Amino acid sequence: MVKVDNAIIMAAGVSSRFSPLSHEIPKCLVSVKGEILIERQIRQLQEKGIQEIVVVTGYKHEMLSYLKDMFGVILVHNNDFYIRNNHSSIHAAREYLNNSYVCSSDNYYSVNPFEPEVDDSFYSTVFVDGATKEWCVEVDSNDVIQKVTIGGHDSWVMLGHTFWSKDFSRKFLSVLDKVYNHPETYSKLWESIYIDHIDELPMKIRRYEPNCIYEFDSIDELRRLIIVI
Repeated sequence: MVKVDNAIIMAAGVSSRFSPLSHEIPKCLVSVKGEILIERQIRQLQEKGIQEIVVVTGYKHEMLSYLKDMFGVILVHNNDFYIRNNHSSIHAAREYLNNSYVCSSDNYYSVNPFEPEVDDSFYSTVFVDGATKEWCVEVDSNDVIQKVTIGGHDSWVMLGHTFWSKDFSRKFLSVLDKVYNHPETYSKLWESIYIDHIDELPMKIRRYEPNCIYEFDSIDELRRLIIVI
């Protein structure tokens, strides 16, 4: 088991699929069940003793500045958020990556999934019955991810937070440095870069119960989720 050093919360994206609301505020500032998404996630991390929390900002970054005073978070600005995908937020926060949770600011956790100590690098997953368009994982007998496909059937899918060990962080940043300035990298999620180099970057899955982790890409999807949360 290793002690979690910190958490990196990626909050730089424009969230164009969440328009028109995202024209006014970053998606992570949406209120769900009376709580601001990113505030809830910060509180859940702090409840588990994780005090160093780095929020990577970009789109409408000035609207997130209050988090520094309210929670004592570290704000890091991603200057490339308009022209690159979320791998640029990893790059912007590179000096903080160690034994770190790496999170998306717009996830909603019905129960607190975080822990002060973690045994290995993982990506959180939930099981989906039937057909899905999510990122489906295949694992070996030790739950190490062997393959990821977009779309599948009756599968564990990648959803929510990840944990990066110090070794994983070092290896991923080495890979990122090599591909960062390649034109084809600009549009890639960090997960896509991970998949491209999956043999070099061993990561397990962490299985979670249904109705624990939520994400939404549209306002209609948010309305539906609020009903069931």
